[in-house]
Amino acid sequence: MPLPPLVDPAPPLTPAERERYARHVLVPAIGDAGQRRLRAARVLVIGAGGLGSPVLLYLAAAGVGTLGLVDDDAVDLTNLQRQVIHDTAAVGTPKVASAAARVRALNPGVTVTEHAERLTASNAHDLLGGYDLVVDATDNFPTRYVVNDACAALGLPFVWAAIYRTDAQVSLFWKNPPAGADTPGVDLRDLFPAPPDPALVPSCGDAGVLGALCGQVGSMMAIEAVKLLCGVGRPLLGRVLFLDTLATTITELPLRPRADDGTPPASSAGASGEPPVVPEISPRELASLLDAGRAPRLIDVREPAECDLGMLPGATAMPLAGFLADPPDVAPGEEVVVYCKGGVRSARAAQALLARGPARVRSLAGGILAWRDEVDPSLPRY
Repeated sequence: MPLPPLVDPAPPLTPAERERYARHVLVPAIGDAGQRRLRAARVLVIGAGGLGSPVLLYLAAAGVGTLGLVDDDAVDLTNLQRQVIHDTAAVGTPKVASAAARVRALNPGVTVTEHAERLTASNAHDLLGGYDLVVDATDNFPTRYVVNDACAALGLPFVWAAIYRTDAQVSLFWKNPPAGADTPGVDLRDLFPAPPDPALVPSCGDAGVLGALCGQVGSMMAIEAVKLLCGVGRPLLGRVLFLDTLATTITELPLRPRADDGTPPASSAGASGEPPVVPEISPRELASLLDAGRAPRLIDVREPAECDLGMLPGATAMPLAGFLADPPDVAPGEEVVVYCKGGVRSARAAQALLARGPARVRSLAGGILAWRDEVDPSLPRY
């Protein structure tokens, strides 16, 4: 059943607004009152990337009165394969500025508020507090949990999605929905109680993502936002959609509140409570060793598709999941350097080796991207 509309209707539409939104007003589920609710709404979109692009474009086109944008990143050439709100001329500029300019050009009637900063636990309540609805279009687990916990504390609903290569998940979280909701309140922690080890979950920059899937999922998120704002349809609260684009299937699973038994999440630290400290080696230092003929054993823990883009000379490919399941033996005194794209996965792999006993293991600081910048610019940036 529909939830109550999130916002009251704005004053009557102007003649120009009636013309612009005519195709919306003709839809019985929206109508004049729904369009006025959209104009009165304040929606915060966190992330102006692959998911945020279609969300922002469609909410702006729909006439949402105020759109807030949160992102601290700059447009990169590799973004343009899926982040369609940006163009080639925007490369190097802040994403919020690029996205805000596109939104204003699409619909001058939308008020755009730019938050060119990273969302953190310390600023989340201030950023989210002035909005009716949040759309989580981020791409990393720490920020997703900050969004979740802030929305739960503020009583805000938020639309959520996650994409991995050719698959996606979409849902709506609202810890304390209004009285009369036929589904109990749920949040991200009911689906994933604790964040996974970031080293074990490749980002889209590491694993890749089908660009058009961002458009499909982002459009679904925008529809959920419109439904909530107008109080129409059956929202995704208490349901998670799983999309498999290669099989062209959408599977729905119910989501219920988790049992809170007070048990803290399991720690990934060693018996001492702290993981082993991982020493690093800089790209220039490693290059000097290679030039001097003192090459250490090099292990690349990236995914096979990443290795196809280029590897360090003499390196052995061992994707992280297999590496952790069966760490390689290290001979006494053998010098080992582990590397990945940016240094996160290699640090996790090096920890696994160091936890087995004393070893001369280091992680390449900054990963192969730092190697590209400092040593070999012929390698691609991805």
